[in-house]
Amino acid sequence: MSGYDRAITMFSPDGHLFQVEYAQEAVKKGSTAVGVRGKNVVVLGVEKKAVAKLQEDRTVRKICQLDDHVLMAFAGLTADARVLIKQARVQCQSHKLTVEDPVTLEYITRYVASLKQRYTQSNGIRPFGISCLITGFDYDKTPRLYQTDPSGTYHEWKANAIGRNAKTVREFLEKNYTAESVATEEQTIKLAIKALLEVVQSGGKNLEIAVMREDSRHTMLEVSEIEKIVAVVEKEKEEEAATKKKETKSESK
Repeated sequence: MSGYDRAITMFSPDGHLFQVEYAQEAVKKGSTAVGVRGKNVVVLGVEKKAVAKLQEDRTVRKICQLDDHVLMAFAGLTADARVLIKQARVQCQSHKLTVEDPVTLEYITRYVASLKQRYTQSNGIRPFGISCLITGFDYDKTPRLYQTDPSGTYHEWKANAIGRNAKTVREFLEKNYTAESVATEEQTIKLAIKALLEVVQSGGKNLEIAVMREDSRHTMLEVSEIEKIVAVVEKEKEEEAATKKKETKSESK
């Protein structure tokens, strides 16, 4: 690479900023996170890493609240996320004090993305090693889901995944996301859990699910609630596998 990865401000001859690409690799090593936008609900789900026996698991959170109507999940370096979350929360409150309206989802996403981009353009700093899923409701009750990456770009999505094995989860969502599959709150939660189960093998105890409805603050699902949905999903998978097996046998005859 001839030193082109030593400085964040230096492009390689073929147009790469290697430090930004390395930050994106850090994201790929983070816990899987998924966001699904339903008709009148938004759902964030993350893979919970196993914690030490004596560690308080409340201090290991990948889903946080930026404002009453804004949630964020992240994948990547937790320490970087903490700094970004603090600044985003301050911006939400500053906006409310200045214009007497809560931030729109696109406004706070653009703020987070601009902050990330600033850290790709100056000497003596490094990019944030996190991607974010930012979701919630605008004040007209429209559900939103945005994703930002370490380069400072952002896009709006109907459903998306970040972190480890994000490509596998995204492909699952592309195949299974339809207007009918997110018509109700229960279906939207189920789709998010099914997507995570594509890459998380140990069931509901290793999932963290946040649900935000248009008329209330967010709620975190209890492990018992998640386990019930996981049991239904696994039963459906077994029935589907049995049906395919029967079809294969009948075709071979």
